[in-house]
Amino acid sequence: MSYMNIDQSAKCGERFGVLAPRIIDRTGNKRLPIGRDGFAAIAGDSVFVDKTLLIADVLDSNYGVTLFCRPRRFGKTLNMTMLKSFLEVPVDGGSNKNLFEGTAIWDAGDGRYRDSLGAFPVISLSLRTAKGLSWDDVYGALRNLISAEYCRYRAVLNDANTGEYEWDVFNRICDGKGSPDDYADSLLFLARLLKSYYKKPVVILIDEYDAPVMAGYSAPNGGFYAEVVSFAKRWLTGALKDGGEALAFACLTGVQRISKESVFSDLNNLVVSTPLSNSFDEYFGFTDYEVRALAEYLGHGDHVGEARSWYDGYRFGSTDVYNPWSVLNYFDRGCVPGVYWANTSSNEIVGELVRTADMETLEQVYSLFDEGGYVVAPLDLGLVFPDIGVRESAIWSMLYLAGYLTTDLTDEPDNDMEMRPLRIPNTEILRIFRNEIVRRFASVAGDRNRLLRLHSGLCNGDEATVTEELAGALASTSFFDIVSENSCHLFLLGLCFGIPGYSDPVSNRESGHGRFDIQLKPAIVKEGSLAAFGAAPKRPFVTIEVKFDKRLDDGALMELANQGVRQIAENGYDDRLSGINAGRLRWGIAFSGKHVAVACERVE
Repeated sequence: MSYMNIDQSAKCGERFGVLAPRIIDRTGNKRLPIGRDGFAAIAGDSVFVDKTLLIADVLDSNYGVTLFCRPRRFGKTLNMTMLKSFLEVPVDGGSNKNLFEGTAIWDAGDGRYRDSLGAFPVISLSLRTAKGLSWDDVYGALRNLISAEYCRYRAVLNDANTGEYEWDVFNRICDGKGSPDDYADSLLFLARLLKSYYKKPVVILIDEYDAPVMAGYSAPNGGFYAEVVSFAKRWLTGALKDGGEALAFACLTGVQRISKESVFSDLNNLVVSTPLSNSFDEYFGFTDYEVRALAEYLGHGDHVGEARSWYDGYRFGSTDVYNPWSVLNYFDRGCVPGVYWANTSSNEIVGELVRTADMETLEQVYSLFDEGGYVVAPLDLGLVFPDIGVRESAIWSMLYLAGYLTTDLTDEPDNDMEMRPLRIPNTEILRIFRNEIVRRFASVAGDRNRLLRLHSGLCNGDEATVTEELAGALASTSFFDIVSENSCHLFLLGLCFGIPGYSDPVSNRESGHGRFDIQLKPAIVKEGSLAAFGAAPKRPFVTIEVKFDKRLDDGALMELANQGVRQIAENGYDDRLSGINAGRLRWGIAFSGKHVAVACERVE
């Protein structure tokens, strides 16, 4: 086995008497665990960042039930399978000692945590596959998962002094023939059987507990939210509250904290660790120290800066973290940056926000693209799904929990009235938001080809094309969305995202003797790209002045557009851009209801 420690400045494990972070690679092959999240498999033949001190913190916490809420692909499943591998009395009578020798938990506290290796019977379930379009689908998936966990213990309990009634219930559940009541009570029932057999309290690990609830809420035709919440409440509360001496402790993971939906309403022993919490903050996601150590071990030390720009930026409690899934894929792909996280599942929450947002909300979304841009909103991390669309701030809380936004203000994590500045964490998430904006406005324009025609016209000074495409876009837009100069400005700004060869549009910035409305700057050519060798055409700087008057006829509207062009020149909005690239384009675009007039001037 080879492993790497890094310099003493990274001693996040000081309290345990070990140096962390630690990069473990038992084979020395530098194989990254792409697409694998089971600890036993990864620890045996892949490189992994040592997060085993989570085990010590869980054991020392004395919490009855801990719920870890983190975004998807931030290591929740890996950590839960790690806890299982360390804590569980192996059903086959073996030992997992080889998985932990040389890790931080093995050395922590002069080895005192080794006494907990294989010390507990463990019930372990991952609900991530318990999804479907109906309650029957989800209930069937839950039933199969519960039956499989029962069957894992069949050989063990076959030797136990189990009463006839208990054995009948156990076999019904194991064989998939239990009644709804059997399955609703199955977690508590199995915990008591295992406690009786092993003479030790049971550890319960439930990964992605909220997957069925989210499926129930988002299903078509009103979903089956009430049914799944009712089942989850009885199933979880029975074991986590009424388990008594049968329960040592429990850990659950999920994206959403569904504590107010009556799923956990009866639990008084629940501790919730969210991205705002200081507890356990370093165990989900990679710290900068860990990424630097991993990069050095893999021979990519000179790419840490790019990895930081693309995948860092999250603040969990008092710790700054990277998206671990994206970092691993970045290194695995030879340090080629890309939107890796978006490809792991739907970005429906962002898409829904952008598709249904009114102009006021869109303005907030656009502000996130500004340098240092943010949205100020309270974070109620105990929100309920029906709050979405009803409570104004609910969507921002959902985006935060899902990992699309972060905040540096993590004080008072339980204060849901605190107004917090929310920002996009990094380039990867910025790309996700941009893609959803482009999708919305491609639909507004008619389709993606028509949006590209508009983009081409704007960047080539083609007044006829811009007029035609804007008129088409306005025809499909509600009158209520174009009632002022500001709403027309936001409408046009959305259409300007995703222009090939250009950076994101910049809006309402001071320049010259005032503030321009919209400016499009050619993207910086990356060294080594084809464009750097003259393969791409030079592009002009584009400045747009938006005008609006709901009473004007076509002739007066054209004069208003020309006035916009003159305003750009007179106020010097683009003077400082003179002589760069392929000159400058000045656009005046005037709206009146669903009528539009455009004027353009090219300046070399």
